[in-house]
Amino acid sequence: MTDLFTGAICMGSLVIALFFLRFWRNSGDRFFLYFALSFFIEGMHRLYSAVHDAGGEDSPLHYLIRLLAYGLILWAIFEKNLPREKNGR
Repeated sequence: MTDLFTGAICMGSLVIALFFLRFWRNSGDRFFLYFALSFFIEGMHRLYSAVHDAGGEDSPLHYLIRLLAYGLILWAIFEKNLPREKNGR
């Protein structure tokens, strides 16, 4: 049953990554690219965890990967809120 949920979370994360990738292609805003990367990393992490570790997450590597994924989200939000230079457009 755990594999089923892990697979569903992996698939969901990858689908969300594709949606954000499409938003990035349409708008060119890096905010969406960071989110796409974050969800892609999360999906791949779930897949790797299910295949190689049988769902066990005792290693600090799992937390570092999640820290990277969530750090990308935080960076996207931070960068989006940085003041921009005004170029008269």
